[in-house]
Amino acid sequence: MIMLYLKSKLHRARVTYSDINYEGSLGIDENLMKAAGMREYERVEIYNVTNGERFTTYLVKEEPGSGKIGVYGAAAHKAREGDIIIITSYCHLSEEEVDFHLPKIVLLDENNRIKQIKN
Repeated sequence: MIMLYLKSKLHRARVTYSDINYEGSLGIDENLMKAAGMREYERVEIYNVTNGERFTTYLVKEEPGSGKIGVYGAAAHKAREGDIIIITSYCHLSEEEVDFHLPKIVLLDENNRIKQIKN
């Protein structure tokens, strides 16, 4: 049996920019993407801590070291500049892989700098 498990998480990211007129996606500082093991165009789930909204989109790279977290297109109705969000990605694992899998958790500070990486 194949099951869906948490692969990685960027915890408490602060939205720095939103643009409803962009074609859509979530932009993340490339360094943060790498730290979490996330890739451009990967599907992600977003949980907005500020307003309770949840939505699905895909990732695009923002300038490395910028701390930028941009919400674009229709998703910009669900997260605005200053909102705190949790960004998660998932992977499919076999029953054998589950016992050895540990998700990568990246904890961020209020300026989207890495405080800690777990696993």
